Amino acid sequence: QVQLVESGGGLVQTGGSLRLSCAASGNIFSINVMDWYRQAPGKQRELVAMITGGSSTNYADSVKGRFTISRDNAKNTMYLQMNSLKPEDTAVYYCRLRELGGTGGDYWGQGTQVIVSS
Repeated sequence: QVQLVESGGGLVQTGGSLRLSCAASGNIFSINVMDWYRQAPGKQRELVAMITGGSSTNYADSVKGRFTISRDNAKNTMYLQMNSLKPEDTAVYYCRLRELGGTGGDYWGQGTQVIVSS
């Protein structure tokens, strides 16, 4: 079983920055993709950014140029550096790990709240 624990959320003013972390533990298949999702009140969960084990990345248009996803494979940890935050970035942020082999597990963290005040 794989566990994901997010941290780093909080309250920040418009234009501020936050860095989220997602620590993975357990029996993780080495070939995997990790993602950040977010869900705002009353809205569907949406993909924010994804990163492969080889550090190829992809971003939602709404965060391109402001957010940076990265990972440290030695620490089994993924990060999301969020700059120039806007009120519309307010959401619960979730990390996800998808195994591309092995048991093909698909795991989610419990989420961390980000609130951007105007």
